[in-house]
Amino acid sequence: MYGVSGTGSDVGEEWGARAARSRALAVLRVRGRALGLAVLPAAVAVVLYAGGVTGHFTGSGWDAARWVVTVLAVIVLIAATAVALVVARARPAATPTVELAETAAPDLYRLVRDLADRLDVPAPAAIALTPDCDSWLEDRTHRAHRALRTPGGEGESEGAPVLVIGSPFLWWMRVGELRAVLAPVVAGTGPAAQPDIAAARRFVRGLDAAVAVPGTPGLDPVRRIGAGAVGQVARVLLRACRGHAAEMERGVAVAGSERAQAVDYGVRIVAQEQVGLAYAGWDRLLTRVALPAWRMGRWPAKLDAGVVSALTELSRRDRLADGFSSRLGERPACDLLEEPGAVDEAASLLAARLFHGGPAAPGPDWSPVEWSQYPEEVVDRKWRTDAARLHQVLDGLGLADGTARGAGGERVAEGPTLTRVIAHLATEPTKSADARAEADTDAALDAGAGVDTADAADTTDAAGADTDTDAEDATDLDADLDLDLDAEDVEDDDEPVNPAAEALAGALSALLAREEAAREARVAASALTAEAAARSAEKDDRHSGGTSAPVVSGPDGPLPLFPLQPPRSGRDLLADHVTAMVCCAAVDTAEATPGLDWLDGPALLVGGERATDLGPRVLALVEEGDPEPLRVWLARTGVRPEKPVRLV
Repeated sequence: MYGVSGTGSDVGEEWGARAARSRALAVLRVRGRALGLAVLPAAVAVVLYAGGVTGHFTGSGWDAARWVVTVLAVIVLIAATAVALVVARARPAATPTVELAETAAPDLYRLVRDLADRLDVPAPAAIALTPDCDSWLEDRTHRAHRALRTPGGEGESEGAPVLVIGSPFLWWMRVGELRAVLAPVVAGTGPAAQPDIAAARRFVRGLDAAVAVPGTPGLDPVRRIGAGAVGQVARVLLRACRGHAAEMERGVAVAGSERAQAVDYGVRIVAQEQVGLAYAGWDRLLTRVALPAWRMGRWPAKLDAGVVSALTELSRRDRLADGFSSRLGERPACDLLEEPGAVDEAASLLAARLFHGGPAAPGPDWSPVEWSQYPEEVVDRKWRTDAARLHQVLDGLGLADGTARGAGGERVAEGPTLTRVIAHLATEPTKSADARAEADTDAALDAGAGVDTADAADTTDAAGADTDTDAEDATDLDADLDLDLDAEDVEDDDEPVNPAAEALAGALSALLAREEAAREARVAASALTAEAAARSAEKDDRHSGGTSAPVVSGPDGPLPLFPLQPPRSGRDLLADHVTAMVCCAAVDTAEATPGLDWLDGPALLVGGERATDLGPRVLALVEEGDPEPLRVWLARTGVRPEKPVRLV
């Protein structure tokens, strides 16, 4: 299988396979040394008893030594047996995936089997999808994972790993590109079938699972102490074989890559560009488009189809991606599925679980949303929910409707109006040095607007005569301004530019934290209920002799396993809520509509065009307390801030 035929590819493959097997034997030697240490006291006890029977080790001292060593051997053997049982029975981590039965994707299974035949390696046992831009082989031969595996076809080995494919690849890539990308991955089933490599992988996975046993919920104090001791031993063994295991996997990857060079090598080079592009579009779609919907209790049901729209929009905007959308005329890889819509929906729900921590099944507070409904069901609701939360916080700060006063002392209109928000944030605005300099420049230009042409010529001549003096004065002025700005930066660290905004941001952060804690409590309660039901069903099936699929959990604790964004600061939250209030006022009082931008998420459409200049004006109000840029934008757009907006 791994013989050298004289070509460079075969030599590289032989080197990778030999390196992987050598490292696997090193891992197994670590296991052998641990076993030797465990039986060493028992071996010494046997020698002492044999010496006593033959008359070589006689006397009270040898009798005491035999008793001490025997007790020590029994304790060590009991501890070693406990560690071995925990390592063997501990459930290795399994990546949450969408399982694909062969009846759901016969063409895809046929493509993978044909690829395995061309590579002369065993075919994967099953195929699963993951909502990520990656593909790998995952061993699920552990008895706890057998129920998760879909039945394979004829000729597939029971010990073969499962092929996990990134679901965005199926929708963005063409069939030939997918075959080329999967070739190095499928080629890894060859080294995986090697007995030494398979045994080393099972040992490492068992140690990794045993390390996580002390964190299992529901353990009593005594069992938790024992699990902690077992976890420490497993951690020591894992640390001893970690380097060898990493080199073993590197050798397996080298062998698979060298073997796959004989299949679609030229297409693979082009397909790798699509992998990077798909990753960029998928990340943008999750963070900008899907995340706002998840926070609203809605999950887009066609994320994989959405990534095609996002990447098509990217190719339209970016010249570097120009021409990528022309591939859409070829047959997409999702045609290999019998029901692409159902698979896309399942992958989208799993993505919401992994990246946001949503429930495992749809419900009243967790319903799907189609892309055509996204502007009304997500964007508009998000804006109005944020606006309602903003006015709720203003009410909590003691700013009752009709009692707030603006910067000039004018009475603010009653109700949830944009004027009320602007008046609160601009109550005592503090302009920065740049704003004052800009105002002085505008005043100077206005003062010089009435000068005649002749006077302007005289002024130009005078300016030419005093150029050197003005340059020196400008240099001194710049130095003074730099000193003033540095001093203001120091003062800004001690005192916020807009205290009203800081207080409002803090109150918003606290309210959102309470809402998020309540949401997580509901999700955790539903997850515990589902897990208890699954455990009960598993016990019933065990008594009846049947099998049931265990609850899939991840190695990093509760979901979400991979949060998309770090926690937002109070100022960012306030800017988002003020922007939502402005968008609500624009929709209710002007010719504006909520929209969806495939790369930037929720968007405000004014006259059919996206409003891209709103963000800096809102930041000027929030950070500096300057409402003028926003008021100019509102007047130009036709928004009436004094009118109450409709909230949820």
